[in-house]
Amino acid sequence: MNISQVAIRLREQMEELLRKLPVGTIASRFVLEAMYGIQTRQSLHLSEIARSLNEDIPLIKTVDRLSHQAKRKDLHKTIARFVAEQGAPYVKDRTLLLIDPSDIAKKYAKKMEHLACIRDGSEGTLANGYWLCAVLAVECEGRDLVPLANRLWSQNAPDFKSENDEILACIEVVCEATGKRGIWVMDRGGDRIKLFIPLIERDLDFIFRLVGTRSLICNGQQRLAEKIARTTPLPYAETIVRKNNDGTETIKNIEFGFRKVKLPGVDKQLYMVVVTGFGEKPTMILTTIEVRNSRKSLWWVVQAYLTRWRIEESLRFSKQSYDMEDIRVLSYEGLRNMMGIVLLAMFFAMCHLGLQTKLTVLCHHSLDAAKRLFGIAPFRYYAIADGIKEILSGRLKKVFNFAGQETQSIIQPDFVEMLDSPAG
Repeated sequence: MNISQVAIRLREQMEELLRKLPVGTIASRFVLEAMYGIQTRQSLHLSEIARSLNEDIPLIKTVDRLSHQAKRKDLHKTIARFVAEQGAPYVKDRTLLLIDPSDIAKKYAKKMEHLACIRDGSEGTLANGYWLCAVLAVECEGRDLVPLANRLWSQNAPDFKSENDEILACIEVVCEATGKRGIWVMDRGGDRIKLFIPLIERDLDFIFRLVGTRSLICNGQQRLAEKIARTTPLPYAETIVRKNNDGTETIKNIEFGFRKVKLPGVDKQLYMVVVTGFGEKPTMILTTIEVRNSRKSLWWVVQAYLTRWRIEESLRFSKQSYDMEDIRVLSYEGLRNMMGIVLLAMFFAMCHLGLQTKLTVLCHHSLDAAKRLFGIAPFRYYAIADGIKEILSGRLKKVFNFAGQETQSIIQPDFVEMLDSPAG
């Protein structure tokens, strides 16, 4: 099959995804062009996006137009609501909503607006940059991730209040779209009373990892979480296998149990699940999910927390496949808008293209086009993103026609019928 046919179909699927985006014609054009360029060049450089469009005008003119449109006020908020709404049908009552703060380090940047001091998570050092918060949905022990949020902020921005407010803003956008379905999961960075209280007040379920110094009420007494954990019975045991990035496996023998607890001053029954075997200290998990004295009930919470590890690979996917840390947009609003468009690109590759049945053919062509020497990587989204880039790069001489006329299609009728059929 002619790869140009697949390229046109991919472009049409991007248009289909954005058709309901509630913005004007000019803003819609910019989002589509930027999303197309990000997928084609795997870069957030406006110059690279401009090159992918192949316009019959000087490149600098295209870059100037994209730069101007990237500064549109609050475009990222509209995109955030849109993606959450598109992803909401995939979120059920027991779907896990993985949330994780991250960062974009800009070591050598000087002129980017509201640069802030961050901790570079990849190197463990302080650097200039911005903070991120991502939310992805996944079923417990599942493998299909659905991106729902990707928010950038700086503590030096005039409208910044606190990191907790930024995280809660992500949670609120997703909750509005999903009707509060799902269970929120976060690592030890989520052990904050200013997150616990709002989640409890909103009647949201959560599974958060605790730090040992968290004070809890257990059997009517206030004690530190770590001290409670060391006296918790651990009647159950399991052997788990974790696949490492280098292809090796790590085997862990764990034991687990639970205690009924409450937060001081909060009249809400909570449960602390205790797991040993991951390190010298016990792993402590605080949850609103009712835990009974049964292996099945308790093991589900442990599995749900362990599923959270998957977000680490997804964050690497977004940063590496779209080279997020090399973004060079100078305006703060532009940075936030481009992060929103990256979210759209991720949703397209990971969900719209990767999960919808009738787009299976396109997905297979994207995987085939990746040209990986040793097969598809375990985290197949890398291969899909690489395949989209390979298909789109240089395949369309005229990418978009915004003069009111339809772009001529060279797709054969039988190919269109195959893609659009229910079995497609």
